[in-house]
Amino acid sequence: MLNRSLSNFMNAFTSGDYTSYPFATTNRVDFNNLMDVYLDATLEPLLQENDFKQEGWRIGPENPTDPASSLLFKGVVYNEMKGQMSDSSYLYYIKFQKHIFPDLHNSGGDPEIITDLTIDQLRNFHREHYNASNARIFTYGDIPISEHLARLNEKLQGRGVSNTDQDLRLPTPLSENKNVIVKGPIDPLMDKEAQHKTSISWIMNDTTDVVETFGLRILSTYLLDGYGSPLYQGLIDEKLGSDFSPNTGFDTSSPKGIFSVGLQNVRPEDLTKVQEKIPEILANVHKNGFDRKKIDGILHQLELALKHKTANFGLSVMQDLMPSWFNGVDPFDALAWEETVSKFRQRYSEGNYLESLMEKYLLHSNTFTFTMVPDKDYERNLGEQEALRLSTELEKAGGESKARESLVAQELNLLDIQERARNEDLSCLPTLKVDDIPRVVDKNILEQGSIEDVSVQWRIAPTNGLTYFRAVNSLKDLPEDLRMFLPLFTDAILRLGTHKKSMEQLEDEIKLKTGGIRAGTHVTTDPFNLEISEEGLVYSGYCLDKNVPDMLQLLQNVLLDTNFSAVSKLRTLVHGTASGFVNTLAESGHGFARTFASAHLTPAARANEVMGGMTQVRLISNLAAQEIYNTALEKLKEISKFAARRNGLRIALTCGSSAVADNERAVRNFIQGLPVAKSPIRDSPLFDFETPSKSFFPLPYQVSYAAMCVKTVPYVHNDGAPLQILSQLLTHKHLHHEIREKGGAYGGGAFHNSLGGIFGFYSYRDPNIPNTLDVIAGSGKLAVDREWTDKDLQEAKLSVFQDIDAPKSVSEEGMVYFLNGIDDEMRQSRRIQLLDVTSSDIQRVAQKYLINQLKEGQTATAVLGEKKTWVDDSWNSFPLSLEGTSHESLEAKDDKVTL
Repeated sequence: MLNRSLSNFMNAFTSGDYTSYPFATTNRVDFNNLMDVYLDATLEPLLQENDFKQEGWRIGPENPTDPASSLLFKGVVYNEMKGQMSDSSYLYYIKFQKHIFPDLHNSGGDPEIITDLTIDQLRNFHREHYNASNARIFTYGDIPISEHLARLNEKLQGRGVSNTDQDLRLPTPLSENKNVIVKGPIDPLMDKEAQHKTSISWIMNDTTDVVETFGLRILSTYLLDGYGSPLYQGLIDEKLGSDFSPNTGFDTSSPKGIFSVGLQNVRPEDLTKVQEKIPEILANVHKNGFDRKKIDGILHQLELALKHKTANFGLSVMQDLMPSWFNGVDPFDALAWEETVSKFRQRYSEGNYLESLMEKYLLHSNTFTFTMVPDKDYERNLGEQEALRLSTELEKAGGESKARESLVAQELNLLDIQERARNEDLSCLPTLKVDDIPRVVDKNILEQGSIEDVSVQWRIAPTNGLTYFRAVNSLKDLPEDLRMFLPLFTDAILRLGTHKKSMEQLEDEIKLKTGGIRAGTHVTTDPFNLEISEEGLVYSGYCLDKNVPDMLQLLQNVLLDTNFSAVSKLRTLVHGTASGFVNTLAESGHGFARTFASAHLTPAARANEVMGGMTQVRLISNLAAQEIYNTALEKLKEISKFAARRNGLRIALTCGSSAVADNERAVRNFIQGLPVAKSPIRDSPLFDFETPSKSFFPLPYQVSYAAMCVKTVPYVHNDGAPLQILSQLLTHKHLHHEIREKGGAYGGGAFHNSLGGIFGFYSYRDPNIPNTLDVIAGSGKLAVDREWTDKDLQEAKLSVFQDIDAPKSVSEEGMVYFLNGIDDEMRQSRRIQLLDVTSSDIQRVAQKYLINQLKEGQTATAVLGEKKTWVDDSWNSFPLSLEGTSHESLEAKDDKVTL
């Protein structure tokens, strides 16, 4: 249905004891189509054995065309979870869940257990649990509930009643303190001497008590949220670890709440300190009482969250409701926000309420301590265990030699089925038509003006009493050594505090007066010329209309007065950022591969890589490893001299009409308080990104991530539309079959960055990179040779317009013009071009931009993952291990700045 619908969201989420299947669309016909398909797919799936072998697991030859190649475990989900388990933080969380919920059985999510699952077990599980009486159904939107109920009543008639035991799984009882220690992998980007993860957990309340659960959430937020929180200051600021452990927080997904506090990247000699420090901090908070200002700030954030309606508000409500609903909470009780907050305020005003919750659940209760220790042989042992499981399965079949013939035949048969599935008749599935897509673009009325010679864009719209602010400070030709530190600068100004106020004080004011203040880097490509780009810094925030002067004053304070001498806090920030990169690489390695490959093609893509790709990973990881911050601090101080300048600044405001006059005065005061300054101009070489390029980043993952990119055209070029449609055709009609279904990767596809002018291919959690690269290399020829039907084009266009016509938050209205310079006329022209793309257009751009550029060597490829024999001398290898590295590896070498 992905390319037969205008859906804005389709997915499935597996939780501890339920699975949800959400979808969203703005089209009424589409909504009914998707509801019918979702109900049929979940309640009456075919569950064929070949699908189980493809998606679940099987044993087959590594190379199906070579019967003598090694036999190994295969399967899309099997490889997906091997990739997921390469993330040590995810692994820690899963192992924690396994031990604190001993009744849970992760049969579909742990590679060590997946191979025990059979098709009959899967069918029996579905028969016992997937029926109407065991379902919870949630809808959100403007379709009358009577229509939903009538349709559901029709579809659910006779769908069965469950008699299966449906007792909810409870955490392990803590009749005494429990201490569990497990082994885990070593993070390649972190200090080898600080690799332990540890946490302490308490079993809390009955989560069906909505008000007490809310009170405990406030307590958890007070203890954990922000740099000024007691546990952050007492643990992370004290250098006992780089960040909180993955399970830290108040978990209300089961009938009993669980409160956990822990750290990652802990040195072995500090484990006992951490485990002793946590209860000590809790006792001190209880003794000293709660700061009313902080509690008010937390409640203010909740108030703003309800007023701040995002485009995915309905999905967010659904995700918040589901756990408690399955635990027996009436969803309308859970939705009674104002009543719950009112009851909390009353209890809190009576005094000693949060202290009493600490006494009841935290101060005198038994605990569950969970620690993961690094094992340098973990990956090797995992491989040996997999080999043993494989050997056991082969022995069941009479030994490898006897089983090989049948397994090879099974693999070839599956390939044949997968190939025939390309042309499967899908006429039974409902679909929208391209005619259902409006040919006229939705326009947002924008007003352009200026205040104190600074350009200001106004979007006047209903905002529920909120004002949204965004500002861009454009920086032209910034030296590379400063550009690299822009991301660290944007983090530092909201972390280090100012000369007059600590970060804790600033954070309290930000929570009391705003919905948050943010800073980040800005990169965009000129819509007319790929060789022209804009780089800079972007600042944003939102608040109640009455608080705009306070919000802008807070932003001005951190921009002009940040204390860049706070070395200890900078160290904490750097280590936390490095730890975050470790987790992100395992989760989104294909994104980093795409960014690095793209960097070889355009100036904007190069800037994105330097400020947010593997180059940035290397920089921050080396800073964390070397513990030398003098250079970094000097760079941050230099950036601060021009980061808040009024020249080069432009501002956008979104608010209601009644707030315009007051906001204009507040913005004027803000601008008047900013300096006029020049930014340095680059006089050193750029990073050395040239095509053709093949780059490899060895990482200790069981699967890999890949991308190959080519340069195309600017946004206004006529070829942009067919390239965008081509990316969807290749994804759904070719790459999904070849890379996922046949190749075993969890995902793969093509994309066209219409603003950036880059066409690319990617795969993630991929066990077979050589096959994927071969498939990618042949994609252009397939696109030229294939006779694309009207139906093919229609489905590809529907896929493209899912994103284009997705609902947008009011805060995002007008931003494509403000940030990227794309006006309504350009958007309208692109819309018509997309709707009118023909088969000959597809073949022409495939020849020009894929086949020809591949022949001319104008491609860039990047792969992250386990180094295997196919990584030969034709690849540039960039090891990420921090052993033996130094800051000099990031500086000029042979007149080029290199990795």
